[in-house]
Amino acid sequence: MPAPANTRVTIPRPDDWHLHLRDGSALNAVVADTARRFARAIVMPNLKPPVTTVEQAAQYRDRIEAALAQRIADGTLSANASFTPLMTLYLTPATTPAIVREAKASGFIYGIKLYPAGATTNSEAGVNSLDAMHPVFETMEREGLVLQIHGEVTNPDVDVFDREAEFIERQLIPIVQRFPGLRIVLEHITTKDAADYVASAPNTIASTITPQHLLMNRNALFTGGIRPHHYCLPVLKREVHRQALLRAATGDSPKFFIGTDSAPHARHTKENACGCAGIYSSHGGIEFYAEAFDSVDRLTEPDGTTRRFEDFMSRNGPAFYQLPVNTETVTIEKTETPVPAAFTFGDDELVPLRAGENLGWRLLP
Repeated sequence: MPAPANTRVTIPRPDDWHLHLRDGSALNAVVADTARRFARAIVMPNLKPPVTTVEQAAQYRDRIEAALAQRIADGTLSANASFTPLMTLYLTPATTPAIVREAKASGFIYGIKLYPAGATTNSEAGVNSLDAMHPVFETMEREGLVLQIHGEVTNPDVDVFDREAEFIERQLIPIVQRFPGLRIVLEHITTKDAADYVASAPNTIASTITPQHLLMNRNALFTGGIRPHHYCLPVLKREVHRQALLRAATGDSPKFFIGTDSAPHARHTKENACGCAGIYSSHGGIEFYAEAFDSVDRLTEPDGTTRRFEDFMSRNGPAFYQLPVNTETVTIEKTETPVPAAFTFGDDELVPLRAGENLGWRLLP
């Protein structure tokens, strides 16, 4: 049975293993939501221009830390708020083995992100030929740097709902076979095909799962009309795939872990003839996952523990990235919590997931 109202759950403070923080005023608007909930986050590098060098990553990290300090100074975050951005580089045709070695030596870069060119927001600088990247992958394998993959083919002849499965078959499996020691995170998986592949793949392969892909199927894009704020890439899939993701997330495999892929966009860029892909979920980055686990009665175990939820939220990600589990804890309570219709987002507005409705859980101070 799902947890009764006012149930409280305490877990080790999670990390977000896939996050978009943007930059400038947008960064300042969203960073507090993440810092309230998470101790660390893998920060995506798809800015304009993209983060492709160690120097650029260091400068971006400094801007994130400055935004955090500003939110503490203005009282948005408590004075003892602690959050560490884990930086990444954007893989381009100009990425070299030397850059990989410098990234590893930096001590603050934890992965390199592969965007197939044209696959999603700000992916224009991505790669078209994975074969050309083999020297980079070989160096990453040797240096122990994680390859984070947006796993979709971009061929126009492939149906948008099949692009993840096609990427696994055509491109991911050959990479895994050629570089067996390369640690790979297949990001934001959306299909039963991906969940089944990751579960059966070598232990060097893991994946993140977003809250939207656990809570919604593709009908959510069309409920009452076109719903642009439910549009993300990879796009929401059929119910059979959502159920497969729920089984993966709430099961016993250590290969699956949280990655919100929270991706803020100004309202006018979503409500547009060619709207941007991305869903903002950081305002409920723990709470949404609790809903998903509770919906299939996997939030608590028969013995009263929260083992599976803790593993997915707090343990599996650090284990894969070879980092310690956080010693702090967070507590959430099952209670209806209203979500604003919009947040301030620089000079615009940001419409969050579940805008104007309720979350089923709330984060306690």
